Amino acid sequence: MSEGSHIDKIKEVADADAVALVEAEKQYGGSWKKRGGVGAFMMAARKWDRIENRVQMTIDRGMGMHASAWDIFEHIDEDDRPEGLIDDIRDLRRYLLLIESEMRARGVVHEEVAK
Repeated sequence: MSEGSHIDKIKEVADADAVALVEAEKQYGGSWKKRGGVGAFMMAARKWDRIENRVQMTIDRGMGMHASAWDIFEHIDEDDRPEGLIDDIRDLRRYLLLIESEMRARGVVHEEVAK
């Protein structure tokens, strides 16, 4: 059942990320950047590794290397774990937001101009 266009959901997703990141900052502070840029990279890489591992598990179960094995929508839909694949995707997106916001705060990266 469709609940609107994915474009209609972008602000909702971004707003939820902002709330989650502000709350996490209250609890953890800047621990995500404690080890500098290498640590920040590894934090994001670890989340990507978890996403990739989920896909690899499906391939290893005999799906083989066909298009469906790489179907991220299917993987999310079929993952019924309480903290499933969608949580890893949310975490990765939020870590990337943290990295960009840190670089904006440092004055290295400036607001993107709409194209």
